[in-house]
Amino acid sequence: MTITQLNTFLKITEYGSFSAAANNLGYAQSTVTTQIKQLEDELECQLFDRLGKTIIPTSQGKRLITYAEKMLQLEREIHIEVSDDEEPTGVLKIGVSESLCYNRIPEIMMEYKKRVPGIDIQLTFITHDTFPDMLQKGELDLVYTLNPDMEDERLTGLYKSEEALGFFVSPDHPLVGKKIKEKDLEGYPLLLTGHNCSFRHMILSDLSKCGIDSKTLIETSSKEVLKQFAANGLGIAFIPDMTADKEMKNGTLKKLDWKGKSFPIYSQIFIHKDKHIGKAISSLVDIIKSEIL
Repeated sequence: MTITQLNTFLKITEYGSFSAAANNLGYAQSTVTTQIKQLEDELECQLFDRLGKTIIPTSQGKRLITYAEKMLQLEREIHIEVSDDEEPTGVLKIGVSESLCYNRIPEIMMEYKKRVPGIDIQLTFITHDTFPDMLQKGELDLVYTLNPDMEDERLTGLYKSEEALGFFVSPDHPLVGKKIKEKDLEGYPLLLTGHNCSFRHMILSDLSKCGIDSKTLIETSSKEVLKQFAANGLGIAFIPDMTADKEMKNGTLKKLDWKGKSFPIYSQIFIHKDKHIGKAISSLVDIIKSEIL
């Protein structure tokens, strides 16, 4: 049994196809077929049911998924933590919320490369509902996220800092300079993040409880689009304060004086509960803490 075989096995479970897995891995399909045959011979069981063009894991294959994910996670940790040098080397896979990339992630990454030059960073944008599974599967080593407070028995939190959500409009918007609550938003178009974003759920749930008939003009994961629409007077953008720092400084956006329900969110760092915290991870956490302070 080899890491290569286990990686191929996981790719097949991900794509549901030998040929798609082969394309992703850059292998000939015959190579993928041979690797799985060797793995099945060693384990003395069938790992996939081949139902026409559909490939699904057998009960034995489903049990192997968890172990294969752990093996690949351990392989990455070995490359990072075990070397002839005292400094770690290898690839660190980090999941980040898009909002954190406006003014924090670039500076954090530059400082990290200075302190830990042997580690290559691979960044992936994540959403609140998917990253716990990605950590569980070993697809990510660490997540730096901006979300409401959360607890998950599969995860260990290494850091948490309170942040702010706000309502942003053009400087000439009628609500600028006023103290506003939920009822004051009625009738104004809202510019919101996408369906899988917790920010959108927070404000729509609040307005619904207050009996406010909300009107959404646009929903998108792009904060840049939301800011542009708001700056052009097309609606009220509900976004994290950190994503609008530049626009508030240059005067293209104004933050409304909100007196309604609070929307607590936090920048948080998570790893899987069984993840080893070596220098590669602890150095990144230290930099994030120092950058925020």
